[in-house]
Amino acid sequence: MLVVSQILGGLGVAIGIALAPVLAAEVSGSEALSGLAPTASVLGTALLSLPLASLMTSRGRRSGLMLAYLIGALGGGLVVLATMLPSFPLLLLGMAGFGAGSLAGLQARFAAADLVGPERRGRAISTVVWATTIGSVLGPNISAPASRLFRGTPVPEAAGPFLCSAVVFLLAGLVVALALRPDPLLTARALAPEGPSGPPKRSLRAGIEAVRASPMARLALVTVTVSHTAMVSIMVMTPVDLSRHGADLQLIGLVISGHIAGMYAFSPVMGWLADRFGRLTVIGLAVGLLSCAALLAGTAGPRHGQTAAGLFVLGLGWSAGMIAGSALLTDAVPRSAQAAVQGLSD
Repeated sequence: MLVVSQILGGLGVAIGIALAPVLAAEVSGSEALSGLAPTASVLGTALLSLPLASLMTSRGRRSGLMLAYLIGALGGGLVVLATMLPSFPLLLLGMAGFGAGSLAGLQARFAAADLVGPERRGRAISTVVWATTIGSVLGPNISAPASRLFRGTPVPEAAGPFLCSAVVFLLAGLVVALALRPDPLLTARALAPEGPSGPPKRSLRAGIEAVRASPMARLALVTVTVSHTAMVSIMVMTPVDLSRHGADLQLIGLVISGHIAGMYAFSPVMGWLADRFGRLTVIGLAVGLLSCAALLAGTAGPRHGQTAAGLFVLGLGWSAGMIAGSALLTDAVPRSAQAAVQGLSD
């Protein structure tokens, strides 16, 4: 059922996020502020990660994922309201809440690893990541039809995709509520033999202490952080750059779809490589791919094909770094600290 919720969650994120910079520019009246909308989404993901990790530690994955999707749906609704008013501060608040939908997808990859051993952990994580492909590739291409769907209604066309995203997030949360049983984290904890790891640790301090105690955990945390930072930094400004160079919404959607395909479609390969050749080898591959992507996208200018290639390679680099880094992070810390460390990572 994680696979089904990931498909819906990926669809919800991708429908809205593809047009977030364009919508921010329209509401604020300034192209210079367009990057703040996706930035607010990323900040929302970061700020909510630790409280949700704490909830998962005490109540299990299901409770945390349900709440994340609910907050994401509320955020999408606020974006619609902000566009109708219009209000740029409210738009940013809504985008911060919208980021919870992304957080649910990030945390689901760890849920996949709860009940498997280290020798299969990379493939388990990559399977859930791969499930996001369907929704994430379709999402940007649904954005334009979703906008037209609300013609003649009080909902502005530009906000239509976010209303659709809110509905899809609610469906994903419903799937988790009804079908993610038994809870993987609570089950794994119950099945684990009693050992020196102690009771579950919920605090930020506990996560930091666990990372400090393990060099491999520190490397994994840096890998995940750098991979996501590089991906977001390049991806969020691409729609604005393409629009500035004459690209229409359909072309922007196709480029973002290619980027998301790179992120998710080849994740089973990255998971297999991480299990077969080791986490460190795939982390090295991620560094090379991300560097190549920055070079391609950064020098593309009006060459849309080069931009598309750069965004696709960027997605591959993100996939390699996130899967290998996430597997290494889970390997490197005791089970009692895993949820806290995973929340710190996200």
